[in-house]
Amino acid sequence: MDPHWLTALRASGQRAPVRPRLPLLAGDAIIGSVEPDFLSQIRLQPIFDGREQLLKTEHAGGPAWRLLGEPTAALGALALALRDAGLAHAWRDEQLAVTDGQGSRIASVERAVVRVLGIPTAAVHLIGQAEDGRFWVQQRAFDKSNDPGMWDTLMGGMISGADTLASALERETWEEAGLRLEDLRDVVRGGHIDIRRPCDDGHGAGYVIERIDWYHCTVPDGQVPVNQDGEVEQFVLMDGGEMTARMHAGEFTSEAALIQAALLEAGR
Repeated sequence: MDPHWLTALRASGQRAPVRPRLPLLAGDAIIGSVEPDFLSQIRLQPIFDGREQLLKTEHAGGPAWRLLGEPTAALGALALALRDAGLAHAWRDEQLAVTDGQGSRIASVERAVVRVLGIPTAAVHLIGQAEDGRFWVQQRAFDKSNDPGMWDTLMGGMISGADTLASALERETWEEAGLRLEDLRDVVRGGHIDIRRPCDDGHGAGYVIERIDWYHCTVPDGQVPVNQDGEVEQFVLMDGGEMTARMHAGEFTSEAALIQAALLEAGR
């Protein structure tokens, strides 16, 4: 890999917000962040006794937004309000875990609003190599809301609020590639990468904070990936040279390129 390209790639995954952001609190726990006036665009219905659900407040000597009441219910109301205002991403009816500063789960929230609310997320990817050393890669469906038509690892998906890392790896490998982990060889955890960068969600008000755990495996001869959920256009085998050239040309997602770079650093 071109070292200058690799340096730029890594820098692209570690970028500060375009504009300052305010902490988003659930009670006293910081669960995310928003642009200062972003939540002023919506109104939440008061809860049954007339109290507000969303307040502009102070935290650690500066302004912040605070959700009141039970965190999952408050986040659910906020998500619906953002959807009604046209500020949510593609609605998935999928809940993701929300954690406090110590990593303890305190709530869940609709996937469509995690970026505009700056809520940290988790994902898992699987790199699959054929026995001859070529890489199984997927082309993302052209109707995907993120990175349509781009090349990606064999499997990549967010970890839902109902999943552990292990269960997400197993479920996503089947849903995206139609492969069972027990039919693959040498499935090992390779490491993780951390992403922090602005995104286009909420008309440019989104911010990605994501930990991606990645795994590596050998796909035995005779095992061919077949998509199950309609989110993959095709699977192909690429040798290392073609894959690197396509990454340099910007045809792979930045996450997939970062993971492949981590694989090379691990000496696989």
